Amino acid sequence: MSAHKDRYETAVARYFEAWNATTPQALAEAVADGWTADARYTDPLADVRGHDAVTALIAAAHERFPGFTFRPAGAVDGHHDIARFAWELVAPADGSAPVAGFDVITLDDDGRIRSVHGFLDRVPAGT
Repeated sequence: MSAHKDRYETAVARYFEAWNATTPQALAEAVADGWTADARYTDPLADVRGHDAVTALIAAAHERFPGFTFRPAGAVDGHHDIARFAWELVAPADGSAPVAGFDVITLDDDGRIRSVHGFLDRVPAGT
């Protein structure tokens, strides 16, 4: 079981690496390294497929919430090729987390993210 747990935690760490990348190049590299070429990201606000679209989606979130970071909010849970985890988007000024949710990811045989199904539990008004 721990080999599988490590696989899920590694994939989720790659996910956060992409979401917390601080330069366009680091973001593109993190998505290319951690996600399959045809990866799909779906949440209530987006439905995109492929490295370029996932990268653009993450970059748009950085523009909307400059300086914010994503952090895990609890443990990673998984089975087979599926993992789930909660997260928060944290403000740099005061450490508050105005956005929170959880994601369910599927992995390919190499542990790369094939799909993300995101759920938003808390969002600011007007989003």
